[in-house]
Amino acid sequence: MEVVITETAAEAATLSADAIEGLLQRRPDAVLGLATGSSPLGVYRDLALRVSHGSSSLARARAFMLDEYVGLPVDHPQRYRNVIDRELVTQVDIDPANVYGPDGNAEDLTAACVAYEEAIAAAGGVDLQIVGIGTDGHIAFNEPGSSLASRTRIKTLTRQTRSDNARFFGDDVGAVPQHCLTQGIATIMDARHVVLLAAGRGKGEAVHQVVEGPISAMWPATALQMHPHVTVIVDLAAASRLQLAAYYKDTYEAKPDWQGF
Repeated sequence: MEVVITETAAEAATLSADAIEGLLQRRPDAVLGLATGSSPLGVYRDLALRVSHGSSSLARARAFMLDEYVGLPVDHPQRYRNVIDRELVTQVDIDPANVYGPDGNAEDLTAACVAYEEAIAAAGGVDLQIVGIGTDGHIAFNEPGSSLASRTRIKTLTRQTRSDNARFFGDDVGAVPQHCLTQGIATIMDARHVVLLAAGRGKGEAVHQVVEGPISAMWPATALQMHPHVTVIVDLAAASRLQLAAYYKDTYEAKPDWQGF
C-alpha cells in the first residue's frame, strides 16, 4: 500500500488523474472503476480538462460504477448513473454505452447483482478502481460488518451513511434511500489497481484505520491492506491521524521517477 500525502485535495485529484491518464496511454481500452460521492469529483473535472485539451482520451475506455441506490426514479438527479453522466460521461469522450452500473430498479435485484458481476468479468475485470471512503470506513456501500469476501449485492445503509449523504438530498435524511446495490469488497479487491481518495479532517480516523489499523470487518476498507497494488492519496487534513505520516512523505519524495503509480 502506497500512501501519498498532498497539501490539498486538488493536488490529490491531479495525481489520481495522472494515474488514469498514464493507464490510458498504455491501454486506451482500459476498464475503469468509477465512484460517486464528493471524493472523486475533482478527478473527473481534471480528466475533463485533459480531454478538452487533447492530452487524454477515454474514447475506447469502458467503465463500471461501484454502486447505485435502490428505487430512485430513473430521472432523479441523485441516482448514481445520473451523477456519473453529469459529472464525467457528458464531460469527456467516453461512449455512454460503455459505462455500466448496477440496476437499482430491477424487478429481481439479486439477479441484477449476479448479472453485474458477470459483466465485469466479461470485460476482463477493472484495471483501475477509484474509491472514496466513508467516515465509518466503508468503501462503495460496504458498511461496517460487511463480509470481506462479499460480492455485488443489496445492502441496507447505516444511519451514519444516510446522514452523511443527506447533503445531496436537501439535508433531508428521510429522502436518502435505505437500500443500495454495491460491489462487494471481494469485487473491489479483484481490480488490478485501487486508488483511494480522501480529503478533510472528518476522514482522518478512517484513513488511519485503513492504512495503519488491523484488518477488520468493522472498518471494511482495511481489506485493501491485502491488495497488491493500492495507492492511498490524501490531503493533509485527512492524514492528520496517521502515525507514520513523516515516513510516508519521505517515501514518496524518494520514489524513483520511473516507478509511477
